[in-house]
Amino acid sequence: MDLGIRGKRALVCAASKGLGRGCAEALAEAGVDLVINARGAEALEAAARAIEAAHGVKVTTVAADITSEAGRADVLAAAGDVDILVTNAGGPPPGIWTDWDREDFLRAFDANMLTPIALMQALVPGMIARGWGRVVNITSQSVKAPIPALGLSNTARTGLTGFVAGMARQVAGKGVIVNNLLPGIHDTDRATALDGGVAEREGIDPSEARSRREATIPVGRYGTPAEFGAMCAFLSSQHAGYMIGQNVLLDGGATNATF
Repeated sequence: MDLGIRGKRALVCAASKGLGRGCAEALAEAGVDLVINARGAEALEAAARAIEAAHGVKVTTVAADITSEAGRADVLAAAGDVDILVTNAGGPPPGIWTDWDREDFLRAFDANMLTPIALMQALVPGMIARGWGRVVNITSQSVKAPIPALGLSNTARTGLTGFVAGMARQVAGKGVIVNNLLPGIHDTDRATALDGGVAEREGIDPSEARSRREATIPVGRYGTPAEFGAMCAFLSSQHAGYMIGQNVLLDGGATNATF
């Protein structure tokens, strides 16, 4: 399928690896030039060169912490006018509800709610002026069904979901389409870290922790960044113009819900 976005320009956050890298790869395959961001300069540059070599698009890198005001300013200065925005940031640490204080919640809000909102407020007005834009916010399956160990993520990402529910409908008539993409467990460093935490607590091998979790997923495996990126590219495409403020769940069927 021709996604109809060849020659567009996208900003993809946290794109040196994992789900962000999957999104960047899929957009590049569709002919989109990229501005990609991550904190680690070495991994970011390696990702950029690999994407350029594989897909022949232009890739600009900005090594910065997107969750900080200064880092965000650097990224926005390099990004300029973009047609597609993919917001993404690492999730806060796991724990139980008694573990977290006010500062923990504020850090989670900054990373997983306020940063995506700030990026949308900075870039969507330009999309409106040009009459076309796409925003994909990477959130979590936890906004559909809370995950007890990820209470900070549950809280912050649900707040972002509420913001998008209203905002997306206010800009749709201007040609700007905003949706959320909700990952379940994918084969990323985040999943490895969570499996490692379970293994340590229960005194088992990390491979056993992974196998146990895979058994709870109807498809029997973790998702791949490439699968996730393909859906991100579709939501960024010309074909997504009638999808407004939706929460698209990619979790292998793990969330047991009718809606």
